[in-house]
Order: sequence, then structure tokens, then C-alpha cells
Amino acid sequence: MCIAIKRVYDPIGDDGRRILVDRLWPRGVSKDSLKGLWIKEVSPSTELRKWFDHQPTKWLEFKRRYFAELDSRAESVEKIVNFVQDGSVTLLYSSKNKELNHAVALLEHLNCIIKK
Repeated sequence: MCIAIKRVYDPIGDDGRRILVDRLWPRGVSKDSLKGLWIKEVSPSTELRKWFDHQPTKWLEFKRRYFAELDSRAESVEKIVNFVQDGSVTLLYSSKNKELNHAVALLEHLNCIIKK
């Protein structure tokens, strides 16, 4: 089982099942070019996303709040867990910040679920 993350704008490689995890459709990406699924229900709420604004000092609190949101959306999270059990998955995001974004946090959350 392997879960990777990458920007939706990066070239398609050996990604396995590709899943866009953004709430908003990324600019400049056609639906045909995605070559994957869109599960926007696992993205942070608009309010949380705007509050966080990719500020490093808010990262830990962002993750705490985001994980609580994910716990309330167990069905959507479970979809991804099921895909991971079937093979490799790549979570796609559009943020320019590669270290502090919701896909990084989602990956951490998924890894905790899978290890249980």
C-alpha cells in the first residue's frame, strides 16, 4: 500500500489511482486531463482553509481542526482508504506550498487510520 501526494500541475507518472482532494477545481486543469477522481469532501471547509491561509504558526491547530472535520466525514475518508487497500494512490492538490497544505495533513491522517 502506497500513498503519495503531488501537485495537480505536476506531470502524470506512475501515480496509481489519482485523487484530487481540493474543494475548488484547480485553475487551468481540464477535467479530462486530471485522469482521476475528485473527492472534494475530504478537503478542509472553506472557513478552515481561509483561517489557516498557509501560515506556519497555525499549522498544528489547522491539523487538529482538519482532523476533526475528517472524522465527521468518515465515509469520504473511507473511500480513499479502500482505494489504498487496492493499490497505490496519489493525492493531488493545487497549493503552491508543498510542505504546509491540507494534502500533507490528509496523508498523515490516512496513515494513522491505515496503521490501526
